[in-house]
Amino acid sequence: MSFDAVEANWTVASGFGPKADWYRNLRAQPQTLIRFGSRPHPVTARFLPADDGAAIMADYARRHPRTARRLCAFMGLPVDGSDESFRAAGRAIPFVRLEAGAGHSPAGRRHR
Repeated sequence: MSFDAVEANWTVASGFGPKADWYRNLRAQPQTLIRFGSRPHPVTARFLPADDGAAIMADYARRHPRTARRLCAFMGLPVDGSDESFRAAGRAIPFVRLEAGAGHSPAGRRHR
């Protein structure tokens, strides 16, 4: 959903909820390797509280109102266009922050 170059992290949402395979994989192994562009990045997954998800979704809806409505409709989350309805949707969606450079080595890889 978003990349913060200053903090070196990605914030992503699990539109299919906590049962999505990638989400469950991160729960089991929060330190992993992702590919962004053509480069791999070691990251650590931080699972955000529902109130953070509410703020993220409300901010996204202000910047991309049509897309936010469509995403919520696709996920079966009712929104009426109000800030509070997008906050409620954001509380229902699991959000994950992928923090780069956490100083770990994913299984099978060594830092050089």
